[in-house]
Amino acid sequence: MFNRSRLRPDLKAIGLRIRILRGDVRQQDFARELGLSQSQLSKVERGRIAPTLEVLLAISNRFGKSLDWIVRGAE
Repeated sequence: MFNRSRLRPDLKAIGLRIRILRGDVRQQDFARELGLSQSQLSKVERGRIAPTLEVLLAISNRFGKSLDWIVRGAE
């Protein structure tokens, strides 16, 4: 049996990891770098919306963190 609940990403945890990576960079500046509005980035960081694959890849490349860590917290 396929368990869909195990596939649902924890958006709040993803947002927290993105916030941790952003560090002291202003949200507005980081959003612009990612091609997002500041309000979109805020929603991602608060777990209100899911980041796109393009955004996840940009964050992964900028900080040298794996997609697996950003999405699941796994090294």
